[in-house]
This record gives sequence, C-alpha cells and structure tokens, in this order.
Amino acid sequence: MSSERSCAHWSRLSARQNARPVPLRGVLSALALTGTIPVLFKGARRPMLRIGKLTDYATVLMTCLAGRPGEVLAASELAEHARLEMPTVSKLLKQLACAGLVESRRGIHGGYRLARSADQISILQIVVALEGPLGMTECSAVQGSCGHEPHCRVQGNWRRISRVIESALASVSLAQMLQPDGSAQATAHGARQPQVAALRAPAA
Repeated sequence: MSSERSCAHWSRLSARQNARPVPLRGVLSALALTGTIPVLFKGARRPMLRIGKLTDYATVLMTCLAGRPGEVLAASELAEHARLEMPTVSKLLKQLACAGLVESRRGIHGGYRLARSADQISILQIVVALEGPLGMTECSAVQGSCGHEPHCRVQGNWRRISRVIESALASVSLAQMLQPDGSAQATAHGARQPQVAALRAPAA
C-alpha cells in the first residue's frame, strides 16, 4: 500500500473514531517537567485522568527517535529498543507518519526518523495524533455536540479547563522527555509558558 493510500486509510479510520471528540483520558506525568500538572482530587487512589496506552507507547517510540537525531531507525529496531510488539509499533508509526510527526524511508536501509527536531514537537501533537481532538467534555472540543448546551451553565468553565490542559501539554516538548529528572523548563517552542494553578477538589 502506498504511503498516500495508507495515510488516507488512517485518516478515514481516525475520522470514524473521532466522530465524537475523544475525551482526554489522562494527563502525562511529564507535565511535571513544567510544574503545570493539574492536581485533580488530590489523595485519590488512582489518577482521575489518564492517557490511552497506545498514546503512551507512541511517546516512548518518539523519545527513542529523539534520542538518535538524524538517524533512520528500522521499525524492528524501535520495537526492540522500546520493548513493544512489532504489530503495535508498525501501527503507531503509521499514525505518527500520517500526522506529520515522523518520516519514513524505504529500501534496505529504510526506516523512520523524526519529521523535525525534537524541540519542535510537543506532547500535545502526539496526544492529538493518537487520540483526536482534546476535550474534557464533548462540548469542550466541538460546540453543538451536546443537547444540553443551550441551558448548561458550566460549559464555559469546562472549556477553560480543557484549554489549561491543552496549554500544559503544548508546553512540553519531546526534547524535554529525554530528561528523566524533569529539570528542563524550556517549552516546546523555546518560550516559557505561564504556570497553571493546581485544580483541587473542594474541601470537605
């Protein structure tokens, strides 16, 4: 299958999956890099929000590529390095390629590499490539998608919360993900983002 037809296939599949906005199931622990990670219902046993497993895997693959800039790595090599199954890696690389985040090269020495430098790729772009439009609620991403909108008094605040999370994800670059101590403070585009206040549950 040609790359154009493959991307068209993934685009159609993504369109079906994203007919309704995919709620953000989680926030990457990497948001701690910027000090902007939202704290929701502090003290809960499990995280209230969590990204999908495939999105997590995609981030791992992207960091593998970022760790060897300019090199073209075979899918099998990435699978071995990331300790992921080959079918999963192939699926993720196709989706990342269709999103313009990685480039593929054919031939004996073919493989994949980042489409641009790691500091120009944000975690938000990876999340959207895998999960679709960001939205804490349906109306957060697409207005008019909920029948309760005409009389809903909280939709504006949910949209504001979604923008906060989107901004936090956009402020973390792939390059920062290579720093395990979380000490980097530069944003994905080289500028600092304002810190976001933690969101906590009301006091009992």
